[in-house]
Amino acid sequence: MSMQDAVSGVALWRQVADGIERDIAEGRFAAGARLPGETEIAEIYRVNRHTVRRALAALAERGLVRAARGSGTYVETPRLAYPLSSRTRFSEIVGAEGREPRGQLIAESQEPASRELARELGLKTGAPLVRIEGLRFADKIPICVSTSWLSAERFPDAGRIFASTRSMTALLAHYGIRDYRRGATRITAAIAEATDAARLDLALGRPVLVVDSTDVDADGKPLVTKRSRFAAERVTFEIAGS
Repeated sequence: MSMQDAVSGVALWRQVADGIERDIAEGRFAAGARLPGETEIAEIYRVNRHTVRRALAALAERGLVRAARGSGTYVETPRLAYPLSSRTRFSEIVGAEGREPRGQLIAESQEPASRELARELGLKTGAPLVRIEGLRFADKIPICVSTSWLSAERFPDAGRIFASTRSMTALLAHYGIRDYRRGATRITAAIAEATDAARLDLALGRPVLVVDSTDVDADGKPLVTKRSRFAAERVTFEIAGS
């Protein structure tokens, strides 16, 4: 392939990407809207589908669109402003942004506490734990997948309660805990594992923000420890000053 052909090829897919970006900016495609299919876009711009795929991939890299497996490509909604504070509540944060929060139980099980989990929860190593795998959405868009551990003795049947309430706050309220605070938070970056990528509708190789946290009651006693993996392109963490 000649240099001229290469330059023309780059210009061609960039032209498609710029056209779609312009349509998004001017409101012809609203946030959350499904874009036309690859074949239709190819016909509009008189290019082949490979060129369309390259243009959409470039837009996805910039966080302007996202591909949902088996469904199509959608205009990405603005990043969710997610404050991290002593009273971090997913449903309250999403609701304050004018978006609809939703939780989903993926799986629940029991397991003995590892040394690390026992330390976080103030329990003995080997103590029985309830493990809850959950997925959280804002306006039907997956935001984070989380793994939570609670004492099985203090919170028996926690998995069933979460399946019913779809909220950790409501789960704790069921056991009489009306208020709690964040005792510790650690944030790291990682590449999404295949299972998490599928649940979050992310392409393989996309980054996630991993938040390890432990919530405590009014007396400072640990309640639940969590590892949440947020789609990095869909949230902006805001840390309040002291």
